[in-house]
Amino acid sequence: MSLFLIILPALVIFLIGFIAQKVIGFDIKSISAMSLYILSPCLAFRTFYTNNLTLDYVYIMIAALLLSFTLLIITYIVAKITRANQSESSALMLSSVFMNSGNYGAPVVLFALGPAGFDYAVILMVLHSLLMNTLGIFFAALGGQEGGGHKQALHSVVRMPVLYAAILGMFCHWIGLELSAPFQDALELVSNATIPIIMLVLGMQLAVISRKRVIYRFVIGASIIRMVASPLIAVLILSFLPLNNLAKTVFIIQAAMPAAANTTMLALQYDTEPDLVSFTTLVTTILSILSLPIVLYFVGV
Repeated sequence: MSLFLIILPALVIFLIGFIAQKVIGFDIKSISAMSLYILSPCLAFRTFYTNNLTLDYVYIMIAALLLSFTLLIITYIVAKITRANQSESSALMLSSVFMNSGNYGAPVVLFALGPAGFDYAVILMVLHSLLMNTLGIFFAALGGQEGGGHKQALHSVVRMPVLYAAILGMFCHWIGLELSAPFQDALELVSNATIPIIMLVLGMQLAVISRKRVIYRFVIGASIIRMVASPLIAVLILSFLPLNNLAKTVFIIQAAMPAAANTTMLALQYDTEPDLVSFTTLVTTILSILSLPIVLYFVGV
């Protein structure tokens, strides 16, 4: 029960966003854009500005890349076994490979491990955001009607403010730039607002999910990869990397997160089986209520 209480605050905030969307009907796209272009960059800047750059960052990046490409291979095999067409294969990639490390994973790590673990969670959030805005867009475009592929992916990376904020934070830390007190206070306020708002956005996104035209064998396959295979593969990858125990714990928790809600937006934009992607997001998020306490137990939280 104590482990369930760790994720309960996150679930309560998701529920508030869910109910608010059902009752009021907010413009989710505008709120999501605000979190992407204002809040998340401030949080990324603060995290990279206030933390010393170590080899752990490099190892975390290597682990994230290895996990993503391993999941891509597994998902490709599952797509072949389940006789998925190109659009369905791309939807499986979106649902299986990209985890909700931002508006679910980071808050859970904060509640479970405190500020020290949260810093690692933000680093992973930036890395996963980069992967989603490259590989994710590539697969969405590949399986959809819009086309674009590499060109769209490159355009998205160029426009990605979180990456620039992280680089700027590292640079300011490296040159020893001392920010003025008013600027630091403003940065702190905006950064602290990031997590609650993006959690509310997830609840709102779940409120508008549809399950029309869903083929359940694909939902089951994607859910097993995302919720079972992903954390197990993460444990295997980490056994070969000299990361500290806290970083390993954060990585495993993030790897056990449900499908990323932002993949639904990509699926909608490119018409890549959006009902399948969105319903898988809903199913894996519900499953996480049971699976995350188990993961937290095994990582020693």
